[in-house]
Amino acid sequence: MSVIMMEELEYKITQLKKELIQIAEETGLNSHETIYCSQKLDQYITIYQKLTCKNKKNKRNMGTVLAFH
Repeated sequence: MSVIMMEELEYKITQLKKELIQIAEETGLNSHETIYCSQKLDQYITIYQKLTCKNKKNKRNMGTVLAFH
């Protein structure tokens, strides 16, 4: 996973957090718009967490492979 893609995901997550706060203040916590934005944010966070976890596993495996050579 490239650093640029991770940075783009971090930026998108930050933007969605701001958008979520604004929408929630304007339309209420239980509005369809707030819930939709929250779910979209959840999707991006899940993708980010999966990629971060995958990268950690790959780095750990590379260390193991290098240790045996």
